[in-house]
Order: sequence, then structure tokens, then C-alpha cells
Amino acid sequence: MDFAFDARTEELREKLLTFMDEHVYPAEETAHEQRAALASPWDTPAIVEDLKAEARRQGLWNLFLPDEEYGAGLTNLQYAPLAEITGRSPHLAPTALNCAAPDTGNMEVLTQFGDDEQKKRWLEPLLAGEIRSAFAMTEPEVASSDATNIETRIERDGDSYVINGRKWYISGAMNPLCEIFIVMGKTATADGPEGADIRRQQSMILVPRDAPGLVVKRAMQVYGYEDHSHGGHAEVIFDNVRVPASNLIGEEGSGFAIAQARLGPGRIHHCMRLIGMAERAIELMCRRAVSRTAFGKPLAQQGVVHGWIADARVAVEQLRLLVLKTAWLMDTVGNKGAHTEIQAIKIATPRTVVDILDQAVQLYGAAGVSQDFPLAELWAGARTLRLADGPDEVHQRSLARREIKKYL
Repeated sequence: MDFAFDARTEELREKLLTFMDEHVYPAEETAHEQRAALASPWDTPAIVEDLKAEARRQGLWNLFLPDEEYGAGLTNLQYAPLAEITGRSPHLAPTALNCAAPDTGNMEVLTQFGDDEQKKRWLEPLLAGEIRSAFAMTEPEVASSDATNIETRIERDGDSYVINGRKWYISGAMNPLCEIFIVMGKTATADGPEGADIRRQQSMILVPRDAPGLVVKRAMQVYGYEDHSHGGHAEVIFDNVRVPASNLIGEEGSGFAIAQARLGPGRIHHCMRLIGMAERAIELMCRRAVSRTAFGKPLAQQGVVHGWIADARVAVEQLRLLVLKTAWLMDTVGNKGAHTEIQAIKIATPRTVVDILDQAVQLYGAAGVSQDFPLAELWAGARTLRLADGPDEVHQRSLARREIKKYL
């Protein structure tokens, strides 16, 4: 088993690490300062556009897309270590490389399932980084981790579809550059023609932000944060929103299958970025340990600190191997063949990274929960990912059922 990166991955890693050192990390404080001076906190700081231009100039653009027609043509295994590096600055680096969620998942949907007109109208400006997008699935009134519960209605009316429903925690929707929503809703009912298959009742449809009846009602907070860098998480109302029938993605009833295709690569991306977050936490822990003194000696000489740092290093190495194995399986046997591993990384990675970040906060004391260091915000993001793309318990259920099935 060869654990070395191939030549192209190594070349891109070196280029990306240099880009992070020379451009991204120095821009973090500037981005905060510029955002504070903006008329709206949801507007994009000028430094972000500068980073995007530089990343594109260096060829660090759309790295997540395996299709060479649209992206860098990297496999999941090649992209995974690059995603990890961007996770060290999750509020700047993914956006700078046009590799930020939910745009990544939405671009994947459009490349795989969009028709020529949809690709030209929405995919091309997304690939160019000219606009942003949102994916509207989660609803406040139902357990949205079970997509069959979705209540938003998408009903055919002549040559149009009419959408009615209420969504929340719709990532990116507060960003003024967000021009298109991919909306998940029901086009069939249990007693309808497709009622025999509960997973053929959902569909996805493209809804422009300026469509009459679409109301971005408010920004939702995540542990007190509004996540301005990614365009927030909004509550969105669809009140008799009418769009052309040609806005439907794929065919009626294909929404559930499209969602599953969308989430596979996204989980790899999330988990690798989480590992990058953990790596930054370990770096911050070590810097704090050698620069801070308590009870007469540096923290670096305290046994409990040794335990925290050692355990964090061991955990990160374990996670990285599991995620890279998952990426390799997705490339070689497909998402279905990697089902067990995809579930495993979604369970293990955010849980473990939350623990590492929590110990880093503890090491920093009051500074760890402040805005002067990134740890508190990183912790909030990692903790939220134990819910995003399905809570831990959903993946545990799926994984356990597959294991038990072997013995039935």
C-alpha cells in the first residue's frame, strides 16, 4: 500500500501551502476589518475578491470537480489533502478557491443532472465565481434528516411549477451574491401515482433569488455566530413561487437520488476540512504551550498538556487514514461501495475534531472563547457538522443496519 501522494497532488499541495502562507493567513485579520466597515455584514470584503483572483491566476480554482470539462479533473483521493489544507482557514480559503459549500454541491448537481440551458444560465457563472448559490432542504417543522419528511410542495401548473414551503438554515442565502436556490420539495403524495415508493416523491428545482414570493426572512445564528463569511444560514419562505417547468432538475421524483449523489463527495470535503481545522488547533495548542507560563513553568512542561497534544496528534492521524481510504474507495468502487466508510467518517471526524478544539480552548483559557483567536468559531463550525449532512445518529443507524445484515 503506497501512502505517498502522486506527483500532481504533491505539486498542488506545495502550491496551495504557499498560497495559504503568503495570501490567506495574512488576509484573515484584514477580512474581519473590512467586513466591519461594510454597509452590510453580508457583503463581500474586497480582500476576498483579491484572493479569488490570485487563486485563479495560480490555477488553484474549482479543484473539487473531477470532470475536466468543468474543474481540475482531480480524483477524490487527489482532492482530499487539498481540502484539508483549506480547512485550516475555513472561512476564507474554500471561498478563495471557489471550493466552498454549498456551491460545490450545487455545481456537482448541475454538472451531473442539469440540462444544457441550466448549465449555461447557472453553472457557468458559479464556475467563474461570479455568483453564489444556496441549497434549500432543511425545514423547521419536520425531521429533515429524513428527506421523506420534507413538506415543501412543488406542484405542476401548466408550463410552470409552484413552490410553497418554509426552510431554514439555508447556507449562503444571506449573501447578496446568492442568485440561485436549489430547492428540495415534494412533487408527489403518498396516495399519488408514485405513492408506492416514498423515495420517489421528492424533486429538486431551480428558483432564482428574485422570484416573486421568495422571501429571505432572517439570518439564523449558529452558537451565536452568523457566519458572515459564507453568507449565513437563513430562514426562507416560498409563498406561491412560480418558476418555469424547465427549472426542474432531472425528472419528477428524482430528488432523493440526486441528494444522495450530492452528499457523498460533500462529506469527504467536510471531513478533510475538519482535519485541517484540527491541525490548526494542534498548532495553536503548541504555540500557546511554549509561550505561556502557569504555576512556575511553561505549559509545555505540564503533563496534562502533553496528554492533550499527543492524543490530538494520534486522533488526527487515524482520521486522515480513514478519510483517505474512503476517498480511494469512492474513486475505485463508487459511492455505494464506500457506503460503510462514508458513514464512518461522518460519525468519527466531527466528533473527534470537536474534542480536539475543546481541549485547545481549555489550553487558551479565556482567550479560547474570545474573538481574538479562531478556536471558538472553529468549535462552533465543527459542532454544527455533527448535524449537517445528517446527524450522527442517522449515520450510526445506517452503518449498524449494514453490519447486522451480514448475520441475518
